[in-house]
Amino acid sequence: MSKASIRERARFSPGEVILYPGVPAPGEPVYRVVSGLVRIQHVDEEGNALTLRFVRPGEFFGEEALAGLERGHFAEALTESEVEAIPVEALLQSQPRELIANLVAALAQGYAQIQRLVTQRLKNRIAAALLELRSTALAQTDAEGRPVIRLTHDDLAAAVGSVRETVTKVVGELAREGYIKSGYGKITLLNLQGLEDLANRPE
Repeated sequence: MSKASIRERARFSPGEVILYPGVPAPGEPVYRVVSGLVRIQHVDEEGNALTLRFVRPGEFFGEEALAGLERGHFAEALTESEVEAIPVEALLQSQPRELIANLVAALAQGYAQIQRLVTQRLKNRIAAALLELRSTALAQTDAEGRPVIRLTHDDLAAAVGSVRETVTKVVGELAREGYIKSGYGKITLLNLQGLEDLANRPE
């Protein structure tokens, strides 16, 4: 087996950075999430963070290596995560359709994120983000079968393009209205249909 076809796996703890901004080094692989959840995040000079997308098991990131383009974001493990490093040539030869489908899905996710940021109120964006995270490794189910998402208000703020103080106020509003129950480091989804309605409102 040639070195160019060897796939390596590594495990990352929550909060551990997998990729940093910059130009990919020659021979840098593309990465696929095997388990857990990885977030792609941009951080500006003042430390303000914006989550560009979440990468679930089976999905790729680090696609800049395909063209040697500069990376302007971090890739960080949000949960205990296992990641597979796939050499570019091996990926193009063995999984071209899967790669293209992933790139199209990532692009669509980016468009949806931009649309929400431009057209929706923060309350609606938070509802959409919570529903999206319901199907990730951050989510569990409580004794009553309700989805419980484990994340901080800082993480939620990064996901919706806001700041923690403002997100905390809106989370409190959603809790008072019966959509969610907020606890330390976790949010329980109580009214899924109501959250769906909020998430789908254009403004």
